[in-house]
Amino acid sequence: MSHFRTVAAEVRKQISGQYGGSPQLLKNLNIGGSVSHHTTVPLTEAVDPVDLEDYLITHPIAVESGPLRDLLEFPPDDIEVVYTPRECRTLVSAVPEESEMDPHVRDCVRSYTEDWAIVNRKYHKLGTGFNPNTLDKQKERQKGLPKQVFESDEAPDGNSYHDEQDDLKRRSMSIDDTPRGSWACSIFDLKNSLPDALLPNLLDRTPNEEIDHHNEDQRKSNRHKELFALHPAPDEEEPIERLSIPEVPKEHFGQRLLVKCLSLKFEIEIEPIFASLALYDVKEKKKISENFYFDLNSEQMKGMLRPHVPPAAISTLARSAIFSITYPSQDVFLVIKLEKVLQQGDIGECAEPYMIFKESDAAKNKEKLEKLKCQAEQFCQRLGKYRMPFAWTAIHLMNIVSSAGSLERDSTEVEVGTGERKGSWSERRNSSIVGRRSLERTTSGDEACNLTSFRPATLTVTNFFKQEGDRLSDEDLYKFLADMRRPSSVLRRLRPITAQLKIDISPAPENPHYCLTPELLQVKLYPDSRVRPTREILEFPARDVYVPNTTYRNLLYVYPQSLNFANRQGSARNITVKVQFMYGEDPSNAMPVIFGKSSCPEFSKEAYTAVVYHNRSPDFHEEIKIKLPATLTDHHHLLFTFYHVSCQQKQNTPLETPVGYTWIPMLQNGRLKTGQFCLPVSLEKPPQAYSVLSPEVPLPGMKWVDNHKGVFNVEVVAVSSLHTQDPYLDKFFALVHALDEHMFPVRIGDMRIMENNLENELKSSISALNSSQLEPVVRFLHLLLDKLILLVVRPPVIAGQIVNLGQASFEAMASIINRLHKNLDGNQDQHGRNSLLASYIYYVFRLPNTYPNSPSPGPGGLGGSVHYATMARSAVRPASLNLTRTRSRSLSNSNPDISGTPTSPDDEVRSIIGSKATDRSCNRMSSHTETSSFLQTLTGRLPTKKLFHEELALQWVVCSGSVREAALQQAWFFFELMVSKLEALYQKLAFEYICIALLLLSVFFVIFHFSLPSLQDTEMVERLNTSLAFFLNDLLSIMDRGFVFVLIKTCYKQVSSKLYSLTNPSNLASLRLDFLRIICSHEHYVTLNLPCSLLTPPASPSPSVSSATSQSSGFSTNVQDQKIANMFELSVPFRQQHYLAGLVLTELAVILDPDAEGLFGLHKKVINMVHNLLSSHDSDPRYADPQVKARVAMLYLPLIGVIMETVPQLYDFTESHNQRGRPSCVAADDYEGESGSMISQTVAMAIAGTSVPQLTRPSSFLLTSSSGRQHSTFSTESSRSLLICLLWVLKNADESVLQKWFTDLSVLQLNRLLDLLYLCVSCFEYKGKKVFERMNSLTFKKSKDMRAKLEEAILGSIGARQEMVRRSRGQLGNYSLLSPRSPSGSAFGSQENLRWRKDMTHWRQNTEKLDKSRAEIEHEALIDGNLATEANLIILDTLEIVVQTVSVTESKESILGGVLKVLLHSMACNQSALYLQHCFATQRALVSKFPELLFEEETEQCADLCLRLLRHCSSSISTIRSHASASLYLLMRQNFEIGNNFARVKMQVTMSLSSLVGTSQNFNEEFLRRSLKTILTYAEEDLELRETTFPDQVQDLVFNLHMILSDTVKMKEHQEDPEMLIDLMYRIAKGYQNSPDLRLTWLQNMAGKHSERSNHAESAQCLVHSAALVAEYLSMLEDRKYLPVGCVTFQNISSNVLEESAVSDDVVSPDEEGICSGKYFTEAGLVGLLEQAAASFSMAGMYEAVNEVYKVLIPIHEANRDAKKLSTIHGKLQEAFSKIVHQDGKRMFGTYFRVGFYGTKFGDLDEQEFVYKEPAITKLAEISHRSCIDPSFQLSSQTHRELRGLFKALQRVCIILTPIEVAIEDMQKKTQELAFATHQDPADPKMLQMVLQGSVGTTVNQGPLEVAQVFLSEIPNDPKLFRHHNKLRLCFKDFTKRCEDALRKNKSLIGPDQKEYQRELERNYHRLKEALQPLINRKIPQLYKAVLPVTCHSRMSLRKMDI
Repeated sequence: MSHFRTVAAEVRKQISGQYGGSPQLLKNLNIGGSVSHHTTVPLTEAVDPVDLEDYLITHPIAVESGPLRDLLEFPPDDIEVVYTPRECRTLVSAVPEESEMDPHVRDCVRSYTEDWAIVNRKYHKLGTGFNPNTLDKQKERQKGLPKQVFESDEAPDGNSYHDEQDDLKRRSMSIDDTPRGSWACSIFDLKNSLPDALLPNLLDRTPNEEIDHHNEDQRKSNRHKELFALHPAPDEEEPIERLSIPEVPKEHFGQRLLVKCLSLKFEIEIEPIFASLALYDVKEKKKISENFYFDLNSEQMKGMLRPHVPPAAISTLARSAIFSITYPSQDVFLVIKLEKVLQQGDIGECAEPYMIFKESDAAKNKEKLEKLKCQAEQFCQRLGKYRMPFAWTAIHLMNIVSSAGSLERDSTEVEVGTGERKGSWSERRNSSIVGRRSLERTTSGDEACNLTSFRPATLTVTNFFKQEGDRLSDEDLYKFLADMRRPSSVLRRLRPITAQLKIDISPAPENPHYCLTPELLQVKLYPDSRVRPTREILEFPARDVYVPNTTYRNLLYVYPQSLNFANRQGSARNITVKVQFMYGEDPSNAMPVIFGKSSCPEFSKEAYTAVVYHNRSPDFHEEIKIKLPATLTDHHHLLFTFYHVSCQQKQNTPLETPVGYTWIPMLQNGRLKTGQFCLPVSLEKPPQAYSVLSPEVPLPGMKWVDNHKGVFNVEVVAVSSLHTQDPYLDKFFALVHALDEHMFPVRIGDMRIMENNLENELKSSISALNSSQLEPVVRFLHLLLDKLILLVVRPPVIAGQIVNLGQASFEAMASIINRLHKNLDGNQDQHGRNSLLASYIYYVFRLPNTYPNSPSPGPGGLGGSVHYATMARSAVRPASLNLTRTRSRSLSNSNPDISGTPTSPDDEVRSIIGSKATDRSCNRMSSHTETSSFLQTLTGRLPTKKLFHEELALQWVVCSGSVREAALQQAWFFFELMVSKLEALYQKLAFEYICIALLLLSVFFVIFHFSLPSLQDTEMVERLNTSLAFFLNDLLSIMDRGFVFVLIKTCYKQVSSKLYSLTNPSNLASLRLDFLRIICSHEHYVTLNLPCSLLTPPASPSPSVSSATSQSSGFSTNVQDQKIANMFELSVPFRQQHYLAGLVLTELAVILDPDAEGLFGLHKKVINMVHNLLSSHDSDPRYADPQVKARVAMLYLPLIGVIMETVPQLYDFTESHNQRGRPSCVAADDYEGESGSMISQTVAMAIAGTSVPQLTRPSSFLLTSSSGRQHSTFSTESSRSLLICLLWVLKNADESVLQKWFTDLSVLQLNRLLDLLYLCVSCFEYKGKKVFERMNSLTFKKSKDMRAKLEEAILGSIGARQEMVRRSRGQLGNYSLLSPRSPSGSAFGSQENLRWRKDMTHWRQNTEKLDKSRAEIEHEALIDGNLATEANLIILDTLEIVVQTVSVTESKESILGGVLKVLLHSMACNQSALYLQHCFATQRALVSKFPELLFEEETEQCADLCLRLLRHCSSSISTIRSHASASLYLLMRQNFEIGNNFARVKMQVTMSLSSLVGTSQNFNEEFLRRSLKTILTYAEEDLELRETTFPDQVQDLVFNLHMILSDTVKMKEHQEDPEMLIDLMYRIAKGYQNSPDLRLTWLQNMAGKHSERSNHAESAQCLVHSAALVAEYLSMLEDRKYLPVGCVTFQNISSNVLEESAVSDDVVSPDEEGICSGKYFTEAGLVGLLEQAAASFSMAGMYEAVNEVYKVLIPIHEANRDAKKLSTIHGKLQEAFSKIVHQDGKRMFGTYFRVGFYGTKFGDLDEQEFVYKEPAITKLAEISHRSCIDPSFQLSSQTHRELRGLFKALQRVCIILTPIEVAIEDMQKKTQELAFATHQDPADPKMLQMVLQGSVGTTVNQGPLEVAQVFLSEIPNDPKLFRHHNKLRLCFKDFTKRCEDALRKNKSLIGPDQKEYQRELERNYHRLKEALQPLINRKIPQLYKAVLPVTCHSRMSLRKMDI
């Protein structure tokens, strides 16, 4: 093949030299050195492609073999033509029995039996047209993925704190067990903890290079090879490049129904009964199947006919049949007809016994029955061969099907004739067979029906109607059937014949066994010939079916309809018609071709119609089926003989008497004669030679019935794949065959056509093909196209002249193809290719004379006889030498009108052919051998034999007007025809031919392409565009590829020139994308891009591959800089040598360019194109080798730069974190319930001091965003696709090449790259199983698809093609609802608009399976986890390359901060354990290489790193903890080594811990404790530093962390208990005594918490402590006299302030960087704190303290001479002192309660006492109530004990009153208030209602009822309380009485508007009274003992009765 290409290149160069540049298209073909290396071509223009064939010759690659070698050239077995035997359904293929066949029959038979000729592009499946990203293929590629472990999936839910162990654990570390500051508790807990596994060799001093190598090996092992297998394909319509393989042409079947006849039983059994079944369509008034005859008679009954019936063939014993229904509808009936043996008497008489006798009365009627049986036997003996009509019934098919759908049992009784119910079945119509018109007809008012999936039903038909002799015609039947559907059917009134017919109806199985075709051939799987068969019943479709014939079928059906012998003299009453098929006139010439019915031989020579008794004008309802001979002659005819049958046995009377004859000749003028006939009947035998004449011809001396009038009506129907039954087609085929056979004259119709007349007749018959019916055209499509193509390619020789029929044939072809498209538009794929035509090209079409087994011209080939100007070839010798058999004839077969003009393509071709071409032998390197150039001989006297594609192209170019329009409409067909079997010519053609074709194509191409943009019809333009692209794609496989590139370039130029002049360029640009995408779907796309070429200037020779440093990448260093840049930019050399990849990336760059006007809507499209290509390379087995993949990735290196340019437009995936308010240190679950039990965000941030980074994009994003963010943002999906493409290139590209390029990049560009990686981290973050489960519960499909579709719709880029695809799928969305919007502006930024989405989803919802199974969710999570891991590992690889670049160049260190930022960001996201191990390893290496980076330059990042490491130290996964602890330990160690102190890390870690514990919800201190233990273990084992202070410092730090951990964990627990929370905050602040920044933070947190609760005095005290702390450190920093000396200054405000003294040894000196650096450690900060404190004291009413605070402030303001501030202060002081004066004696401060807690429920608070400060006027009841209602308590009896325990505690607080006494006092007070309000005079309704509401309306716990329930529900154990109990009971009695009075009073006071209110109060009162009743009535018996026996005892004081 390469040999041919080489030749082509040579020829093409000579040609282009000669061509003179006529079409500009060929101008720059040979660009070897024509483009200077440095010229730049703007991206909007196409560059000149490299001459590929030439390049391959001049740049031999040094690789000998192996996978790289395969990248260089197409494989040798790329294309093959495979001859596949067609599948035959039957055991024996259907062919005529005759050996002699006429040419038409021979052609037909060949057409139905020859093998399919399929061109197999062996590697085609690997192109993107067969994308791997289908779901199934993805699943296949995802097999065996490891499960990545994620902490977010492992962690339990946040609420698991309440389990027992946690309780115990918390109690064990109670705060007060050990006083703060003693290490005992912490040390104890830590010592008992187990460390995690230590990392081996962590503490060794290994060189950085070794560490890097080790890390890289670890990182690179067991990586997932295919990134795209983990990434779902972007959601898009059917990809444009997807070309489905057409369906194999096969026989058409409708929906198939299996009917089994089980039994037929009458009340009496006296004779055999014969049955038949057929389908009828009432609406169409058409019989839609042939008859199925079955025999259910018993053997005894059959025996009665023995003399008349020869042995039965098994094929006639069938009792089951398969019916096919193409157009199922509500109008289809299954009609069953019964016949019996002819007997004397009319039908009514014969049927009488069946109606009157009952089976049950058999014994009673025995004699009568015997007599009947005896008669029947006599009739069978005598008249056994004749039948009479008997009875019929019908089953409404759809009724059965629809009721069977819901049947519960297996059988159903159907009473025929009852009202029919319409079913509603959705029909699945086979669109390929339904024309447009038939579609309209089927759906009008019809409910569609489906027969493929109903439940099988067994029917018992019980009623038959007797036949009526005068109503036997089909017309009558249709009336009956229509009547049956009416509720008041006439038939119902008729007396039925009762019987039982049982039949099964079910959908036919896929491949039933033992089946016979309508021709009685056995269908495959027919294991045993003796088994009773099932018959396939031929369908007569109700409407046209458009399917080409694929099997031989030749049947004739004869339907005698009626006879009128009314006017015939003589006796003719019981009339039967004998039908015979004759091949001559002798009676013995009847042929045995009539199919038998049931229980008889397979074929017979005659058939009789049933007899209607005593009727001279009978109707018939017979169907006679005949097997037509393949070849008919003029003597074949149908003979009808009419007999009178004598029913009574009389003496000398023959059984049958002939009473007439008539016939139908089968052929008329060579055409089969079919249709309706009304024939005259002759009274005597026809004379000699009658058969060639029609009976209508008046033969002399013959007698006719009724004066030769037509008296016999008969219909003849043919079902044949031989006879077209269309006059135009018949004529065309006849003429073509006459030409073939060279037999003249030809008889067509009444004409005799001589040879000299043939040309005109042929031309007119070709143009008349337009008038033929579409159905026969489709049926004979394959043959017709074969013949037309032959005429185009091979001009016939008529009368010694070559005749040009090419143009006429081409026009006929174009119009036929167009007709198919217009009428069968439901039968097209997404590209508008009609499937019938597509399968013709794919399977059927062969180049003339490329048939296997017929190398020489002859009858076997496609018309390969010598009557065509033709060239034969032998397979052995080169074609160019095999010229012996051709004749000399005139030259052109193309348009005669233009042959004279010198500019015609033909002339150009001729002039070119004059040049001399060279050939090369197959060995590419051998010397050039010249062949005797065939081209020379061509220009001499020899005729040209046009190559098919060449001729076709020529015809196309020269056609005009409507024909060109038609041809353009269906361009795909001609393109595919041209290319289709070119492949087959590989070894068979002299290659010069292909060059001629090239030229013709280019001529055509230019004409075509210039006309493209001017076309108005968008659908047509789209089709043309895709057709052209597929054509070029095909040409790449078989032609000079450089030439095809030139065509592509031309195409590009055409579009570009138009593109930028248009107002809305997106449509044209979209077409260009489609065009490119299809071309790039070529299976050898990579090879076409010269992946192994080195981008040297094209002029230089092949480059050396020496350089030692870059051996793997094969680059030489001499032109290094320029070359590397060329590889990564869309430079001219890149775009020339990697031509297609260059086009793809250029499109991407141009469309994504933010300044590209109007192309916004194409973003998704162009990104999908790139995504699709990469994903296809990724899964391609040819590129699995990493070396090869690196070469492939090289083709996409500029992608990195293109994407870097788009950074400002990419969707900001990091923003999603911000929107959720998620601090970057929090795990994925932690932001689910922000408000839940979390410390508020502000506090959390404060906890962490200033170290939590605000989550914005890295600084470089901000640089770009100020200018760039106005650009529209890409959608999430597009951004994600782009980023995955970027990662793919980074993963697979050669690392050394990347590193060299990074070295060349500027710092700004590298930062851009890092920004991209930062985005990638967020983009591919693992979502977590919980998120998948949540997403699953959403009802909408992901909104992104909707949004993308919406964008398309709005921007108008949804083209006609997609419209068409949707139409064909019947799913047009609501696009019309959306008015077009301008694409400018950010309507499509990241905001989604739900309102739009709603109406977009309606057509999607039903197709989406919404609920996913558990396994599917697991699988999704598995994939997502692996994707996240792999993506992050690629990012890590790239970061390592960047770091190496920095190490090598020793400059650009400024970007290390960016690297760290990405690393930290990745640690913050939800990552797998696997990734984190590698990430920590990289982080450790980075810190060890650049320690000063963290500790001096990026101090904020140091803080961030500490936070991340600590976060992972508390992970639930041990490997993560191991690595995080190791990293944290090394961080301390490195910090220590830099300056013998690691105060910075110490402080950052301490701050991080508080931040972490404060903000993370599912934080587990147990895990962190283990990590702390691990760090301690490292410190203990670190031998190098054992002698330093380091181990002790580590220990101190760890213990301190542990204490803080315990306290902060506690704090989270007591979120709901403000007092406890403040107490803990106080302790934690105390723990930070040595960390001023943190202590200050905590003091401020406390101040904030206090002021939230309006504890202003406490808040002020916290602020004073803060100010004292600041003062202490300020005095160390600067010595200013006016500033306070330290905390001593504040003694007067509070003596506790002295706690803030900075005296400890471990205090960090304030001048160390980063310490005391907060904004408060300044003079202004101090002033602010003091002013806040003064304001808080003022609000608390502590005016004396205000004065003290201002005493400190005034000197500062005086020193600064700030008069304004001083004036304000003095104003404030005046206010304060005034208030002291005014409020003298009236100031109220808090109320203090001491509260003790008793009971185990209080945990470690049990038996603790606290003093609570409450607001000024707080009653005991309030605080007691608040203390006891704890959310974790349910009020129950158990609680009651707790309550009493609580009150015991309260007794100690309130010595005077017990709780019950307090209650008594309260109730008495309430009662008094009620009495006062009731009796007040004048009455005060408001007051009364208020008191009432307080008494009756309270349903809360503090109401009277609650008090009663607490104190009165049980009698107290302590006798001392009996009195109180009783007293309280009586108080309640009084209270209820007072409530009643008050209610009565209120009722009298209110107006009508308060009626409802009064009713509500009364309802509440009754409720209260009911609840109190049992409590009030419970008396203490002990108190009443003395009272009962009054008589016996003297009065004693009750007190003494205390027991």
